[in-house]
Amino acid sequence: MLMTRERRPGFRTLRGWAIAVLNDAGAIRECEEHGWMQDRADPHARDRAFEIARRNPPHGISSEAAAAAIVEVLDGIGDTCPECPSRD
Repeated sequence: MLMTRERRPGFRTLRGWAIAVLNDAGAIRECEEHGWMQDRADPHARDRAFEIARRNPPHGISSEAAAAAIVEVLDGIGDTCPECPSRD
C-alpha cells in the first residue's frame, strides 16, 4: 500500500525564508571563499525583496511579519566578509 506523508515546508525558519528571498532578489550574496552573507547595498534589490515579502509571505505569517523578518536579516548582515582580509 502506498503511503504519503505530509510535505514539509521548504524552509524551517522565518529567518531562513528571509535569507532565501533576499538572495533570490539579489540584495545579498554569499562570500565565495568563506560562505558569509554580504549585503550588496542595492536599493532596487531590497525593494524587490520587500515586495516579495509583502505579496507572498510564508504560510501562516502576516505580510508585516515577513517584511520585519527581511529587516531583521538585513540588520544582521554586513557588506564585507569578516574572514576576508581587508582591502585598505
